[in-house]
Amino acid sequence: MVVWLAGSEVSIMAAIRDIAFIANKWSEVTSRAGPQYEAGVRAPKADWAKGATDANEAWKAGVTAAVSADSFRKGVAQAGTPRWSEGAIVKGVPRFGPGVALAESRYAERFGPYAQAIAGLTLPPRFARRDPRNLNRVQAVVNAMIETKKRLA
Repeated sequence: MVVWLAGSEVSIMAAIRDIAFIANKWSEVTSRAGPQYEAGVRAPKADWAKGATDANEAWKAGVTAAVSADSFRKGVAQAGTPRWSEGAIVKGVPRFGPGVALAESRYAERFGPYAQAIAGLTLPPRFARRDPRNLNRVQAVVNAMIETKKRLA
């Protein structure tokens, strides 16, 4: 902030609380917002899928700008492995099991067509261990996965 006093410029710092106070208040207030978050998800102001689809060009422009600015690499370098590890352990580990349990039916729904494709395969014969012809069995599964993906797209 700049103030003019008697013809001379005087700089005055903007009034703001210290970052510890700000961060603590944000954490306290925001951590209690679960019910508002849920209410917003249950009764959104606009359809999520339509809004997300309509924003596709803006998303592409943002991603392109981030790629041009090398933002991913810079962000990884800024965070470093210790910050990643801490977040993954403190937040990810407790959520992992419950998240998997919640996703079971969706997993079955989405992987089901691939499982059916594998079950319907007639694989080439198996040969002795390390025989390169065994790769034909792998290729048959890969081909089935590619065809299933194309069919579902």
